[in-house]
Amino acid sequence: MLSGISIWQLLIILVIVVLLFGTSRLRSLGGDLGSALKSFRSAVREGDKEETSEDEAASGAIESTATTESDSASDTDKRKKSGGRKKSS
Repeated sequence: MLSGISIWQLLIILVIVVLLFGTSRLRSLGGDLGSALKSFRSAVREGDKEETSEDEAASGAIESTATTESDSASDTDKRKKSGGRKKSS
């Protein structure tokens, strides 16, 4: 696509843009674009942090459920081995 455009053609386009809009307008446009990108990046980082904390909370709930299920399964296995009677301590 851009292989047909030479550096001279790009310079001519740049000069035309500067003449049309002026340097102050281009400078403010660049600043606005930079601040928009900065806020977008920070929003993406915050979204990643929220997803990470939600994932950690969900995995903690799953682990506690799995632990409870394995504890009840081991109690059942103990009762089967002892002949179906639960020993009182």
